[in-house]
Amino acid sequence: MVADGPLADLDEAASRVLIHPDRLSELLADLGNVQVAVPVLGAVLAYVTWRARRRAGTDHWWWPAAAAAALMALVPALIVPLKELTDRPGTPVVPPGTGYYPSGHTATAAVAYGAATMLLLPWLTSVLARRALLATCAVLNLGVGFGLVRRGYHWPLDVLASWSLCAVLLALLWLFLRRNAPAERR
Repeated sequence: MVADGPLADLDEAASRVLIHPDRLSELLADLGNVQVAVPVLGAVLAYVTWRARRRAGTDHWWWPAAAAAALMALVPALIVPLKELTDRPGTPVVPPGTGYYPSGHTATAAVAYGAATMLLLPWLTSVLARRALLATCAVLNLGVGFGLVRRGYHWPLDVLASWSLCAVLLALLWLFLRRNAPAERR
């Protein structure tokens, strides 16, 4: 399915239509770099940990940040073996090689920005601020995926596979955070 067959053929056809390397697609793809996404998550981890620690009576104030950091550390542990297992070649734009499926940049962005959003949501009091944060997270992740495909770094299925995997990971984080949240924050 990943390397050969009708789905792979459709993926390659879609990629041929979408590939158009330009500066904007490069910038969008760069938002999925570890050097960009992980420091954003790190800043949010520090902020929510500081806020939770300051709050009197909060049990296990460090759990949300620790869970999000552990999830971010889990990303390469899951993505790298999957890349080795599938051994999918890259698009014609990238140098010859394999290991493009699933997209590590997409997974990094999805987990970093998704976890940061989940950690910040309980601290936002207005509906407008919550919606703006969720929209920003969605736009960032869509931008990364679009940039990676448009630039030719990944096939569309590489990006979709990472989003699918990260949806499961983020759902598990959400369940953990919800289960361990103070009653007034649920």
